[in-house]
Amino acid sequence: MKKNISIACAFAFCCACHAQDITIRYNNSEATVTPQHLDSISVVTDGAHVNMLSLYKEKTLHLHLSGTSKDGQLILKSNAPVKITLDRLDLTSQEGAPLWLRNKNEVEIVAAEGTENTLTIAACNDTANHKSAVIWAKGDVKFSGKGTLNVLATGDGCKGIRSKENITIEDLTMNVTTTGNNLGEKENPFGGGFPMGGFGSPDEDRPHENRERHAERNDSTRRRGFGGGGFPMGGMPQFNPDNMSEEEKARMEKMRQNFEEMMQNGGFPMGGGEGGFPMGGFGGFPMGGFGGGFPMGGEGEGGGMAFMKRKYKGTTKGIKSDKKIIVNSGTLTVSTSSPGAEGIEGKEGVILNAGNITVTAVDDAINANARIELNGANVIARSTTNDAIDANLVDLFSGGFGGFFGGGGQQNNDPAIIITGGTVYAWSQRGMPEEGLDCDFSPIEISGGKIFSVGAGMGDMPSVPTQQTAAQPTALLIGIDITENQPIQLYDKQGKLIHSITVPFSLRRSSSIITHPQFKLGETYTAKTTNYTKTFTLNENFIIVR
Repeated sequence: MKKNISIACAFAFCCACHAQDITIRYNNSEATVTPQHLDSISVVTDGAHVNMLSLYKEKTLHLHLSGTSKDGQLILKSNAPVKITLDRLDLTSQEGAPLWLRNKNEVEIVAAEGTENTLTIAACNDTANHKSAVIWAKGDVKFSGKGTLNVLATGDGCKGIRSKENITIEDLTMNVTTTGNNLGEKENPFGGGFPMGGFGSPDEDRPHENRERHAERNDSTRRRGFGGGGFPMGGMPQFNPDNMSEEEKARMEKMRQNFEEMMQNGGFPMGGGEGGFPMGGFGGFPMGGFGGGFPMGGEGEGGGMAFMKRKYKGTTKGIKSDKKIIVNSGTLTVSTSSPGAEGIEGKEGVILNAGNITVTAVDDAINANARIELNGANVIARSTTNDAIDANLVDLFSGGFGGFFGGGGQQNNDPAIIITGGTVYAWSQRGMPEEGLDCDFSPIEISGGKIFSVGAGMGDMPSVPTQQTAAQPTALLIGIDITENQPIQLYDKQGKLIHSITVPFSLRRSSSIITHPQFKLGETYTAKTTNYTKTFTLNENFIIVR
């Protein structure tokens, strides 16, 4: 039975009304809102579902939520900032976000000191009235407090936390878990492969007019770049787009758009459908060519190459923001369990300043289409099928699509991953070609902290720092053998143990980036595992140890 509680301020739209504390108490199938007489606020209750519209303009609206319901929800829209205190709240929504925050201004969610609070979403769909996350926010959302907040997304296609603006986390203990499946696969945006009729197919496969046009092009470009049907990968030469027909240019632009869309959904992987295409540190495609075009059937069908990363509908990501995700303190644990489900994704960046952060994901553990900064947090980021920490700062299509294949897709001098302190364990369980730290053509900047990565890049070379960006001496150990739950130990030249770590999986050949605050130039160190021992001297800021 719906109840409507509404007393509006006569001047609500032209003046600021005084805020007041409002309590919502969930009791199984009912929700009680007090006080009953509300100034400038409209409340509609339907069982344990509460829909609240506030006309406050300036002063913060305070809400206090408590109680238990297995089918409840709060939908909130306010013109002013809102502070929501969770006090032993256990709220499950059978469909749609239990907390649907439609504010344009910031909403702060506080876990009351000493309390444990749980928000759960059981099912999601694609309609506008059922936002597919446990907490769905239109504006900035901040999490704080001295209590615990458990965020559980059990339904298929359900995310943990989703905001169109920034997400900030501090002080509280937060556990975000998604256990549902994605809602299916999206069609390959390239339609099963690169459309090579204009630049990679044999001349005899081209229409007659295309063959004549092709013959008029520069002979060296034809021979080195696009003749004979192969996709010459020994270092693709830069080509002149002026030599392309309008049809070919249109096709190339479509490919560029598809590629950018794909990069926003997790990268450009290669190998087995789930594998990655790490772009860090090699100048061109180190391959000899395919001899018959660029076969791309996906999953090895029809003689094709499983080249494109799978894209999924309704991925069950842990925490996603269209802007930035910032962690200043507290304890954050994120876990996902289905393909395509990243742990933490901030489209415009991820900044981890402090706190203890553990992320275990099927897809990237931590991902951004921008810079990722780690400034003192203790981070364990683990992916079972993709990169652990993945920053996509560089525009792989700078200089056009041809730039990506040798023209403009070159090393970016701006660091995509910055590590100034704390502990950073970045582990890709997949291994080659996935990486612990992946930043494509951009360098990693390291000025402090303890770092140990697991994974690999193409040809064992992952994304790495440069001599200029490794302010704290750093080593890349290529070929280190890692055994599940067996110690990886680091010793100084006197044989003193300076660091020890165990990894919860085995990887026979890893390319591991390591550094430690005790590392000094000119000093010698030894890394040991069950089946590996390597001694190295830090004679430069960044060294490669084979």
